[in-house]
Amino acid sequence: MSLQHTSSRQTARSPGPSTATVRLQGSILMLARGGWIVGVVAVLVIFFATLPANFAYLHTVRANGIILGYGQLAPEGLRRLQALGLSADFYAIYITASRVIFVMIWFVVGVFIFWRKSDERVALLASFALVAFPIGFSGTITLAALPPAWWLPLLSMQFLGGMGFSVFLYTFPSGQFVPRWTPWLLIGWAIEESGVTFFSTAPFFNSSLRSLIDGFLFIGLLASIIAVQVYRYRRVSTQTQRQQTKWVVFGVVVGILGFIATLIVGAQFFDAPSDPLSVMVGNTFLDLFLLFVPLSIGIAILRSRLWEIDVIINRSLVYGSLTIALALIYVCSVIALQALLGSFTQGNQFAIVGSTLLIYVLFQPLRRRVQAIIDRRFYRRKYDAARTLQAFSATLRSEVDLNQLSEQLVAVVEETMQPAHVSLWLRSIDQERKPDMKVY
Repeated sequence: MSLQHTSSRQTARSPGPSTATVRLQGSILMLARGGWIVGVVAVLVIFFATLPANFAYLHTVRANGIILGYGQLAPEGLRRLQALGLSADFYAIYITASRVIFVMIWFVVGVFIFWRKSDERVALLASFALVAFPIGFSGTITLAALPPAWWLPLLSMQFLGGMGFSVFLYTFPSGQFVPRWTPWLLIGWAIEESGVTFFSTAPFFNSSLRSLIDGFLFIGLLASIIAVQVYRYRRVSTQTQRQQTKWVVFGVVVGILGFIATLIVGAQFFDAPSDPLSVMVGNTFLDLFLLFVPLSIGIAILRSRLWEIDVIINRSLVYGSLTIALALIYVCSVIALQALLGSFTQGNQFAIVGSTLLIYVLFQPLRRRVQAIIDRRFYRRKYDAARTLQAFSATLRSEVDLNQLSEQLVAVVEETMQPAHVSLWLRSIDQERKPDMKVY
């Protein structure tokens, strides 16, 4: 028995003006590559030339009563380090080394994209943004540590990195502006980026009205990027481009959520920025979460294992929700058991042990329940298809009527695959006879 079907649904749109990846050729390609190389060399020169000044800035212990910059040691912070058996040298070397590793990972991903896809406009934009953005990222280079002659080059690179990311997000994944009016939004980004980058220390820039306007402008521009990507995903993108978008969105969301979670935890449990230990731990976790951004962009641009993103998103939703639910159950059960067993000497120990056993018992049932909810809520089509196939498998074990079985098989194919038509061939026992064919 063999089955053939032809799908009536369009699985991939034909490349058109708004979906085909824009490729650079000839003199334009050579000019773009030359500009990229010049920009990257400038980024590296600025970064490595400013490292000694940053190291000295982190190594210097400021006297009490003087306002500290982020990451700078105070006498109390130095005493905390010495109590842990550490020194100011170790602190400065650790922070500097972590910044170098952070920048170099972004740099390696950007260079690899350039090496493999430099003839694609969106890849060229992504590679330059990945190289330039971390240089101006807050905490990577401290402006107060540098001589005034370095301020303008550093701020210019920070501005270009921010604008490069904006252009990339508006044009990803095809390299074209869709809708066509989106380039006008870059004027708003230029105003916002230039104000934050070049005029943040100006007296007029620190007014409450200016801060309010800048906040609304930033939120509006960020919402426009989200709206453009949603429009492209639903109306324009091909299947491959949709998978690329999922990878980038996944990396950015994980990076942002991890960034926010690290700041919240640090504010609750550490005395940052005066505590050097909190600065070292916080910077490490911030860097680790932000590395999801370049890695996801690299996978999306290079189109490597794009099909696995659905599985990764599914597992992230399931185990993220499961972790939150179990944490809440654990905390509530500990509090409840402590209240009930408070009169006993070992009440606290019983509460902790009992809550741990409860979490152990609930893990698998709750995981299956969360998995079913996620599948039903976000993967409805696959969920329904799986249930249909499961029901048909049960039917195969009990159905003996060939005609009934053929009709049910065709019904399952139509429901799960939704083809334009289905042709079912049944091979006859007599090999000399032609196979019977039923068209539904």
